[in-house]
Amino acid sequence: MYWGYHDYDRARKELSLAQKSLPNDPWAFVLAGYIDRRQGRWTESIKNLERAVELDPQNPHVLQQIAGSYNRLRRYADQERALDRAIAVTPKEAVMRAARAEVELDWHADTRLLLSTVEAIASEDPREVKNIAELWLRGSLCKRDFDSARRALAALPAAGCYQETIPFPRAWCEGVVARMRGDKAAAHAAFTSMRTEAAKMIAEQPDYPEGLCVLGVADAALGHKDDAIREGRRAVELLPVTKDSIVGALLVQNLALIYAWTGEKDLAFEQLTIVAKLPGSLSYGELRLHPYWDPLRDDPRFEKIVASIAPK
Repeated sequence: MYWGYHDYDRARKELSLAQKSLPNDPWAFVLAGYIDRRQGRWTESIKNLERAVELDPQNPHVLQQIAGSYNRLRRYADQERALDRAIAVTPKEAVMRAARAEVELDWHADTRLLLSTVEAIASEDPREVKNIAELWLRGSLCKRDFDSARRALAALPAAGCYQETIPFPRAWCEGVVARMRGDKAAAHAAFTSMRTEAAKMIAEQPDYPEGLCVLGVADAALGHKDDAIREGRRAVELLPVTKDSIVGALLVQNLALIYAWTGEKDLAFEQLTIVAKLPGSLSYGELRLHPYWDPLRDDPRFEKIVASIAPK
């Protein structure tokens, strides 16, 4: 019910019964926190996840989940503390270490800790690189280090670079790297491949919001403006923030990207302003550094949005 149908109210009723019969089971509070988070009930979500941590303080998964909630609320100091506790339990967990280092990118627009942590993990155990390649790629792009981005891309698993449940294929990452280094032919080839994959998803599931989002971004990258905007808007209509606060916010964020990449600056700023006021993954560091947003950088409206989520 929770994962498959977005039927949160029914899931909550089932969970309430479980909590009554198992009042000290941390997973009842974890699941309640998940549901609250999806419904945009962030205060309740944090309360439930904090209770789960109290009941199972050595569980790194629970600590990682509450850290993710703190990230979306832009409570970065709390996120760091939660991840530090998780790392104390599992000190060699590569993904946790990289995620802890990534906080500095989001919070202070500083890539150094993330990239140095990735290099340390790679030297300790090269087998772990595939598990942190997506974070490595993000840090490399934000630093504009395209040699590092190329190496991160080589390590990226074939499954691609998901945003929550939005299935961006590996070709998207390839296209972004090629575009940022100025290789138009390689970028076009990668984005064409990406579009083919997305179009197949939509042929099978015409009202699949995450798939429409991917298709819209691909069309924006290829210059298919009208198609891109229609697809991005449809994705947001199908899965609004009111239905799923996490993925819904990402769909709005990607609609802003579609507008930015198709020259619709006014509409891009309209959507970015909305996203910046929502809990979500859009961060000061993302806006300040990531090449995604380069088409908007020469406009004072962009600086105003960046300032609105800058560290205080």
